[in-house]
Amino acid sequence: MPNTFSSLGINPSLQQSLAELNIVVPTDIQQKTIPLILTETKDVVALAKTGSGKTAAFGLPLLQLIDPKNTNIKAIILAPTRELGQQIHANLEAFATHSPEIRIASLCGGIPIKPQIERLKNATHIVVATPGRLVDLIKRNAIDLKNVAYLVLDEADEMVTALKTDLDNIIAEIPKGRRTLLFTATMPGTIKQLVQNYMSKHVLHIEANMETMGHQGIDHRFMVVEPIEKLEVLLHFLSSKEGERGIIFCKTKAAVNKLAKNLAINKFSSGAIHGSLTQAIRDRVMGQFREGNIDILVATDLAARGLDVKEISYVINYHLPDTYETYVHRSGRTARAGAAGLSVTILQQEEVFEIPEFEEELGIVFTEMKKPDAQSTEESNTFLWAKKIFKTKPNRTISAEFKEKISTVFHHLTKEELVDKILAHQLAQTSIIPPKAETPAKPTKKKKKQK
Repeated sequence: MPNTFSSLGINPSLQQSLAELNIVVPTDIQQKTIPLILTETKDVVALAKTGSGKTAAFGLPLLQLIDPKNTNIKAIILAPTRELGQQIHANLEAFATHSPEIRIASLCGGIPIKPQIERLKNATHIVVATPGRLVDLIKRNAIDLKNVAYLVLDEADEMVTALKTDLDNIIAEIPKGRRTLLFTATMPGTIKQLVQNYMSKHVLHIEANMETMGHQGIDHRFMVVEPIEKLEVLLHFLSSKEGERGIIFCKTKAAVNKLAKNLAINKFSSGAIHGSLTQAIRDRVMGQFREGNIDILVATDLAARGLDVKEISYVINYHLPDTYETYVHRSGRTARAGAAGLSVTILQQEEVFEIPEFEEELGIVFTEMKKPDAQSTEESNTFLWAKKIFKTKPNRTISAEFKEKISTVFHHLTKEELVDKILAHQLAQTSIIPPKAETPAKPTKKKKKQK
């Protein structure tokens, strides 16, 4: 199989851009997809896990196929969220560094629409859009889709689930003779129905190394806790990962807000995103996370789509996802670009029976993590207490006389003696009696739940 972009048919201008981005060896999905898009005329359905290089798989051949002399919009790339749309747009711009005549527009929601309308008055060859914003532009007669030759659906499994109505409206506006390229990490029934309804009868199906791609390099673990222990166990884990970047997934916006508040109280470097936050807030938090200014992102599933950040060392499922597809997308946020990663799911006892089902469906193996013992928990809590003290801002309203009075109590102590005394005091206040030792029950395989 070809192992260079030149052998796949990519032109020298694009190869130069790739070399400057240190992208040298094509991934499996790129090797299988790029030649087909360049040389065939059939629709394509590509099944490839998150982090497999899908953007370059469709982006590079599209950039090469575009005739820059034709100023009509020839390709539309749809993404389920603005974050993913922005990521795709940024990648395409980087790929096209040495092809400046190709114009690429980003038309995503959450920002003013008027500048986008003005942008569309200029030459545009490729549009990267979220479905809602594109429908809005169609209704305003601000965009002409009559000459579209290529329609790309990225993260299509998420798109048809959450944004099906908008997607239907867009497809109705695009010429039936267009070529559709569908990329998905999973193949639920909704995707199969979309392929049947909107794509040609003769579709090229591509599957990229699905046995390992998307799970490669990921250590899948689970931990069983009592509901009252959940937050404490999470804080213990996060303390052990200080300085590393990770994402915590919650099912609901309310759970994201509550957990983010607890992390802030315990002085963790964290931020939160979910669909009810303004786009400006989401962009700011995502920017802080990408730039490494915060270490932990607490998010709902849809809000974190398109988050392609290297060096995410762990993902935590604070709530078990409802679907196998969601687990694939969550865990795929770590182990990017060949790095190792860790995906930890925190469970209650009644949820353990679902682990064998996830293993069977996804072809992965989970390892059980033991929850921390009493002593480890106490030490972790004391460490968090110390962090709170360290990060507490001085109270400037305290009078100098009273401050001096307190200082005289400690003036004869060395730093080490003072630390010893306040630590002993804290431990005396929070000391817990270790529970009787018992062997943790291993999860047993139960009957599969009805689906």
